Amino acid sequence: MVGYRERVQSVQNEVVEACHRVGRDPREVHLIGVSKTVGPEALPDLATAGIVDLGENRWQHARDMLSTLAAANFTWHFIGHLQANKVKDVIGRFSWIHSVDSVALATEMSRRCIQQDKWVQLLLQVNIAGETQKFGLSPEKLIEVAQRVHELPGVTLRGLMTIAPKSSDVNEVRPVFRELADWLRRLQQSLGDPQLTELSMGMSDDFPVAVEEGATMIRIGRRLMAGTESNESR
Repeated sequence: MVGYRERVQSVQNEVVEACHRVGRDPREVHLIGVSKTVGPEALPDLATAGIVDLGENRWQHARDMLSTLAAANFTWHFIGHLQANKVKDVIGRFSWIHSVDSVALATEMSRRCIQQDKWVQLLLQVNIAGETQKFGLSPEKLIEVAQRVHELPGVTLRGLMTIAPKSSDVNEVRPVFRELADWLRRLQQSLGDPQLTELSMGMSDDFPVAVEEGATMIRIGRRLMAGTESNESR
């Protein structure tokens, strides 16, 4: 039976191959294991397998995972849609929040960070493909929202996140990742902030293409966790 260590190694090998194809350093790409379909009992084995970053997309499941001693072995990323009334729960427990899609949500995070004397790193979720069933900012609103979020205290804007359409056709998903990378470059020029470096894009079915287009974070569920579904961020 293939275990976590073998699955991690398989994904890392594909990351290395993708980086070599485009002349990137594989150390630029951080693997985030999406743990929504495993329980707290899996955490020691995931740590042993070399996973250091874990992503959760629902607070109800994350609460159980974070309540264990083994949770301290990981850097935690909140990658799912977040309602304002759940901000109080995730601040102080997650180092990264990938799914910020409004100034109002970021403002609430800022308020909670100041209130709790905490700090969190944010990514703005962009709906590049314009899919109505997915959350995220439209690209046209990105610069304006980013400028306002960038000014908030207690939070640090670090980059962008997207979810590509589910497709086996590389020609359909590659333009989505390429456009997000283009938007990050525009944002870097607009805000002049050297900390704006992160591109969270790519999941189990499309991460090699995302890496080729500049991903610095890939969110992998099914390829690492037995029985997970393919949409790791929803």
